[in-house]
Amino acid sequence: MEGLQEQLATLRARIAKIDHKYAVNPPAAEPGLPQPAFHYVEEWLSGEEVETGYGRHFETEKLYEHHRRHGSADIGALADLPADLFEALEIADAPPDQWAFLDTETTGLSGGTGTCAFLVGVGRITREGFRVRQFFMRDYAEEASLLDALTRHLAQFRVLITYNGRAFDQPLLETRYRMNRARPPFARMEHLDLLFGARRLWKLRFDSCRLVDLENQVLGFERHGDLPGALIPYVYFEYLRTRHAARLLPVFQHNATDILTLACLCGIVPYAFKDPSKAPLKHGAEMAGIARWLRQAGELDQALELFRRAVDAGLSDDLLFRTLWDIGMVERKLGRAPLATWTDLAGCRNPFRVKALEELAKHFEHREKDYARAMEITREALQHEDTLVLRKREERLSRRLTPMHADRKK
Repeated sequence: MEGLQEQLATLRARIAKIDHKYAVNPPAAEPGLPQPAFHYVEEWLSGEEVETGYGRHFETEKLYEHHRRHGSADIGALADLPADLFEALEIADAPPDQWAFLDTETTGLSGGTGTCAFLVGVGRITREGFRVRQFFMRDYAEEASLLDALTRHLAQFRVLITYNGRAFDQPLLETRYRMNRARPPFARMEHLDLLFGARRLWKLRFDSCRLVDLENQVLGFERHGDLPGALIPYVYFEYLRTRHAARLLPVFQHNATDILTLACLCGIVPYAFKDPSKAPLKHGAEMAGIARWLRQAGELDQALELFRRAVDAGLSDDLLFRTLWDIGMVERKLGRAPLATWTDLAGCRNPFRVKALEELAKHFEHREKDYARAMEITREALQHEDTLVLRKREERLSRRLTPMHADRKK
């Protein structure tokens, strides 16, 4: 332990020496490029230095007024979202003012014990609008104070809402709490990771379900001057070295915008799962995505209805063929014979053509006992794809048809 303390003392002395050097002789400005003034973050952002039993850190809060819009989303409408909105996603009822929308900005994107969350934003819904409180550590020594304040702030909420938070934000913060010998505050909160619902709803429609892409394509909001997430760690390290806080301001804006977008998407995504038959879905791809979720949940009648709505709404060719196949499979599970659907798939070139022919052959062999028709369909399938399964079916049907031909000759 003494050796470790000596190493820390030596490291502090080196850092103090570097700080003194740049305080006396600040680095020269690059010619032709505007340089920010030498100011601390408190002088650039409205907020305050907060003192806890573990030290100090900085906090700031931003209000998005209720009369404003975030793209197509009405910020004021968030307060009127129902308490049972997340029921279909297995989250207990809780009014909107007990939902905490959390996002972190970190010193690295790979996680691990060496990665810290230097900025933690928590959004909440109020009647005045949407508030985002941001907890910022101006140096590594302020981490314990930040985490303590975050615990006390989250105590008023029952539901934690994140975007990919189950895989990244929550595990990272739990690690930091344990590294500081503190208890994480998340065990008592129900966690809704909206990424999973968003993917089910939009992965068939959009190439990407990144939060910033959905913000643009679903909400119609376009960011200006935003800082790419991959650059955020570098900007923070530069701030630690130079204390040029101006370059850190886009990080605060990036974090706040992510949290506001997350809240606005909560007014869209859960409704699709809460009552899919009445959900305001406009695109066939969205309907097909929710229908797949209903099928996995065992709600076959609802899934079938939504699959058919998706076809009627219009789909790209690839998704149309997949959806027709899904309709046939759901109807079969319901004990019906979807001959029309399989016939449509069998009648044109598509990835499910052979499978549809095989299903038709099964139907005529086992249900209709029309072995001749089953053989005809099997041989048609073999023309498109020669497989061992189809060959075995052909041999079996040939044996069944042989006695019939022999009887006819007699």
